[in-house]
Amino acid sequence: MSNITEKSKEMARLAIKALEDTKAVDVRALDISEVSVMADLFIIASGSSTKQVKALGDHVDEALGRAGYEAKDIEGYEGAKWILMDYGDIIIHIFDEENRKFYDLERIWRDGQQIETSEL
Repeated sequence: MSNITEKSKEMARLAIKALEDTKAVDVRALDISEVSVMADLFIIASGSSTKQVKALGDHVDEALGRAGYEAKDIEGYEGAKWILMDYGDIIIHIFDEENRKFYDLERIWRDGQQIETSEL
């Protein structure tokens, strides 16, 4: 995690806590700082229904907003099959289970380093 800033780690911790508090499935952190200039971290999680995917997105946005972090962009909220939340230093991907398997970001970004969420 050599290139991950403290700000990115703090944002990731807040997002992960919000996801876990809302019962997200299979929450993962992926360090992409060495392989991409777009962000330091991807946070990837799944929800079991459209309603839960939206709730996960809402709780993440609320938690980061309370800490003073505003999303640069949020896409996919209406359909809630894949919500992408761009906070600049971190990008959060919240999928329904089917689309998580289909897009398989962990495979696509395999050059990034998976991090135990507890290490953030």
